[in-house]
Amino acid sequence: MKNRYPTRQISVGSVKIGGGAPISVQSMSFSKTKDVEGTLEQINRLYFAGCDIVRCAVLDKQDADALARIKKSSPLPIVADIHFNFRLALQVAEFVDAIRINPGNIGGKERIKEVVRACKARSLPIRIGVNLGSLEEQFEQKYGRSVEAMVQSALYNAALLQDEDFSDIAISLKTSDAPSTVAAYRALRPLCEYPFHLGVTEAGTKFHASIKSAIALGTLLMEGIGDTMRVSITGELEEEIRVARAILQDAGVQKSGVNIISCPTCGRLQSDLLSAIKIVEEKTAHIKTPLNISVMGCVVNAIGEAKGADVAIAFGNGRGIVMRHGEVVAKLDESKLVERFLQEVEDEVRAREGA
Repeated sequence: MKNRYPTRQISVGSVKIGGGAPISVQSMSFSKTKDVEGTLEQINRLYFAGCDIVRCAVLDKQDADALARIKKSSPLPIVADIHFNFRLALQVAEFVDAIRINPGNIGGKERIKEVVRACKARSLPIRIGVNLGSLEEQFEQKYGRSVEAMVQSALYNAALLQDEDFSDIAISLKTSDAPSTVAAYRALRPLCEYPFHLGVTEAGTKFHASIKSAIALGTLLMEGIGDTMRVSITGELEEEIRVARAILQDAGVQKSGVNIISCPTCGRLQSDLLSAIKIVEEKTAHIKTPLNISVMGCVVNAIGEAKGADVAIAFGNGRGIVMRHGEVVAKLDESKLVERFLQEVEDEVRAREGA
């Protein structure tokens, strides 16, 4: 895995992005922003799921007015998502933590510059959100609907902001498929120093979105590209955060929570492994401390995998062992193994937190 590309650092509220800061996880409320109570309920759910930053759509003045009230009670920094109406950006710049604009529909150079001036007055960062599906006409005509068109749009709009002596910029280059998303971020990365927000847009429901995001975001992260990210899943909130955190962990970028090692199941199983795994997942979901745990269902792989894990179960025929750092701590009947295993996991977490 490559070292992360060095970038400028910006601040979205209390969250640092780029410049070596931890990679932050974002999401977006899907309630109508004018529904203050409903939007705050979703923001709180995201907060408790481990989200770092939330984006809210601002479609009209009612949304903008409501967002001012939401901001006062939000536990997360808020990014206002603006399309078409640049005046809404001018209004919400008075109180939000950042603004995301889509250059393809915000209305041209002069309107972008007005937004920049409003953000500069409050030291608010701007995310330039380039989408393949909504490119400015000038770039689509010259380059077609292509990765090159996205890269040129991003560079052009970053230059507009720079002309106003503004550098608190993040850039996203989103498409709805993994290969072109990876290609776009790869192409732009050597050409600027701004932090990147990673994501596959319009990725679909949980199954397809998780796969597309794991391929695209995982690839980029392992190449050292990316400073903040969102996994977009239709109609999901907590699941977006769960998948994003898993991508960060399994890409080897940021360790957080448990990494469960379990066998793929086969005819050698001598235990109810599926039930055991389900219980272990549920009972360890709250853990934030990085931990490798192993739940293996037969003797072929069990001992070797268990020795490499922080805490492990190695099932046998009606009985099994619990191991911690490669040492056997208990030999028990199958019915008692999971309970003892979870006790050892919690003990290990407490030991690490105390240290």
